[in-house]
Amino acid sequence: MSFIGKTKTFLGLNALKNLVSDSMAIDMGSASTIIAVRGRGIVVDEPSVVAVNKVTGEVIAVGNEAHKMQGREARDVTVIAPLVDGVVADFERTRTMLDHFVREARSGLSHFSRRAIMSVLSEVTQVEQRALLAAAEEARISRVYMIEEGQAAAIGAGVPINDEKAAAVVDIGGGTTNVAAIISGSIIASRAERIGSSDIDVAIMDRLRRHRGLTIGVQTAERLKLELSSATEPFDPSKKLNVRGRDVQTGSPGAVDITAGEVYTITQPIIRRIAEEVRTLLADLSPEVAGDIYDRGLIMTGGGASMEGLATYLTKELGLTARVADDPRFAIVRGLSQLYEEPLLLRRVARTEPHPLIDTEATAFET
Repeated sequence: MSFIGKTKTFLGLNALKNLVSDSMAIDMGSASTIIAVRGRGIVVDEPSVVAVNKVTGEVIAVGNEAHKMQGREARDVTVIAPLVDGVVADFERTRTMLDHFVREARSGLSHFSRRAIMSVLSEVTQVEQRALLAAAEEARISRVYMIEEGQAAAIGAGVPINDEKAAAVVDIGGGTTNVAAIISGSIIASRAERIGSSDIDVAIMDRLRRHRGLTIGVQTAERLKLELSSATEPFDPSKKLNVRGRDVQTGSPGAVDITAGEVYTITQPIIRRIAEEVRTLLADLSPEVAGDIYDRGLIMTGGGASMEGLATYLTKELGLTARVADDPRFAIVRGLSQLYEEPLLLRRVARTEPHPLIDTEATAFET
C-alpha cells in the first residue's frame, strides 16, 4: 500500500474511532460523581451511592435513583457510599457505580472510551490508585490519566497554566479537603485532610441523637446543613426548622426544632479543622511563594466552598483574602477537561504515565 493510501486508511480509522468513542473527565468523590465529555460538557452529576439487595448482594440502583431510596429503603435493601473519604472502600460497588455512570455519559454510538482523566487525592496511596484504575478498566476505559484534585481545581478556577506567580486553592468536597499551592500548572505543595462537608451532616445527626433525643436520617441532616449552617455567626441565630425523626427513648416518631445558632455550634469544630489544614500548608511555603499567595489570596472550590460565610471566616482566621470560584462544585471537572487542550501539560502533571487498560493502540488515535 502506498504512503498516501496508508495515510487515508489511518485518517479513516481515526475518524471512525472519534465517532464511537468519548474522552472523559471524571471527578468521582465521596458525595457525588461528575463526568464531562469532551465537546459535550457535563453529562453526569449524581450522588456517589448505590442501593444493594441485602440478600443477593446485587446492586439495584445507582446515583439519583439510589439516593431517592436513602433513609426509606425496603427491609431487604441498603444504600451505601462505596467511596469513603475520597478513596475506594468497596471495590465491587465502586466498579459497578463507575461503569453505570460511564455508560450514562457515553454518546449513543460509543461502546468504549478512548481516554479518561480522573482526579485523585494528593496523598492517595498506590493501592488506592490501583483500585480506581481497576474500576476504570471494568468500565471499558482504554487509557487513564490520574491528576491531583488541587491541580485540577486550580485550572478549573481560572488560574493560568503559564502563571509564574503562585496560587493557593482550597477544595472542600464531601469527604475530603485538598489544599494546594500551584505555579505554572504544577503543584509545589499540597495537603489532603479526610474531612469535608459531609462531616457536618454526621455531626448534626450525632448532636440531635445525643442532646435532643432524636435520630434523623442523612437527607434530613443535609437539609439542615444547607438551610441553616454558616461558618460565621448567623445573622438570625433564632431561625429554626422543625425536623422529624425517631425518638431515641420511645422508638416512636418524633420532632424537634433546631436553630441556626445550634447548627453554627455544631459546624465550628469542622470549619476550624479545615482552616488549620490551610494554615499548616501555608507555614511550609517559601517566602517568595507565601508573598505571591498573600497578594492573590485563597481560591475556594468544591461543593463545601458554597457554605455561607466560609470565605469570610477563612479571611479572618488566616489574614488572607478568600474568594469562591465560579460554580465551585464543577471546578475540578472543568480543570480536568481543560487538560485535554494542553496535552504536554497533561503528560507532565499526571501522577503516572497514562495507564493502558484495554486498547493497547489507543495512543495511535489520540489527538
